[in-house]
Amino acid sequence: MKLRDLDIIVTAPPAPGWGGRYWILVKLTTDDGITGWGECYGASVGPNAMRAVIADVFARYVEGESPENVERMFRRAYSSGFTQRADLTLMGAFSGLEIACWDILGKARDRPVWALMGGMMNERIRAYSYLYPLPDHRMADFWTSAEMAAESAADLVARGYTAVKVDPAGPYTMRGGHQPAMSDIAQSVAFCSAIREAVGDRADILFGTHGQFTTAGAIRLGHAIEPYGPLWFEEPVPPDNPLEFARVAQAVRIPVATGERLSTRSEFATLLRTGGASILQPALGRVGGLWEARKLAALAESFNAQIAPHLYAGPIEWAANVQLAATIPNLLMAETIETPFHDALIGGAIRVEDGFIPAPGGPGLGIEVDEALARAHPYTGDGLHLQMQDDPCDYAQPNVFAGGAPPPDDAPVYPASGARGKGD
Repeated sequence: MKLRDLDIIVTAPPAPGWGGRYWILVKLTTDDGITGWGECYGASVGPNAMRAVIADVFARYVEGESPENVERMFRRAYSSGFTQRADLTLMGAFSGLEIACWDILGKARDRPVWALMGGMMNERIRAYSYLYPLPDHRMADFWTSAEMAAESAADLVARGYTAVKVDPAGPYTMRGGHQPAMSDIAQSVAFCSAIREAVGDRADILFGTHGQFTTAGAIRLGHAIEPYGPLWFEEPVPPDNPLEFARVAQAVRIPVATGERLSTRSEFATLLRTGGASILQPALGRVGGLWEARKLAALAESFNAQIAPHLYAGPIEWAANVQLAATIPNLLMAETIETPFHDALIGGAIRVEDGFIPAPGGPGLGIEVDEALARAHPYTGDGLHLQMQDDPCDYAQPNVFAGGAPPPDDAPVYPASGARGKGD
């Protein structure tokens, strides 16, 4: 069995677009007709350039190889161009191809991927979700409304979720770390207070940032939200400052989490050695794929650290996350995004049930991709999957930030349940 053909589909999820502006899906086919699907997480270049990168990586390191030889293919790609170091774009391309290899292997053996990577550890995976607007919320108001955030949190908890994530402190700017405005600190406290009052002790609060603060600024913000007992303080400083994570972790009584912008276990190693993070959030479409993530989980065990796979992408990466989560002992939880489009693209094969994801039993990733649906929603824009803003933090007026790929104000709102009620 040899890898023969590659197809790349760039799909744009319909509004409101949770999961980014587009998803890069890859389809591999073997010489005996078995197909496998993978997903490349948002890279540093546009989708047309990324197509070329994926095709180049496939031609150089994957085509004609056995899908079993994931370690050999990884080492070839990791060493590409005399580098032997993490490269976000190259590893993003390789990750999607590697995930597709595992999908093929599982289908060839009629076994789930988790069965090929150590076996079943977790029959149910604890899920968490970002707070998204409810149908009666005005999109433009939601991102700065502690009251709406609390209502969204209560809705998730009513449907069984035991953890909710919020990121009210903006902005995320290309200028690097900054001190938070007092208005950002006050807004963060208001969100945490309102959410804690709404959910009580029924759910953890996951406080998200995206590397926007200096070390001192992150510590100031962390101290302000400590009284509300967040389970984690996510990416408090920019990812290019790994040693500074340890200073935050030592000063703030909230576990530090990070990882969505890191690639390969080599970039996580410094965080583990220095105590910079105790919760690791690899994005499987960027970190190097399933096998590299499995090795990262084993490495994290030795440092008493836990894994919480990141997701701001499509359902194929989610399916890979769930396969990894099912087989590792140091799992904390897994991120989810529930929309009708996510659900339809994989035929409802994976769903959240009362706040947990049952481990799939089907072969490979446990999904069947609706290829026609993916092709029916091509991406025609010119923006990246996620983008930083140019403008600096505003210390005079409130900062408003709706994410790296904000939907238009008139976009329809899907409830976080994907338009399904509890138990549907």
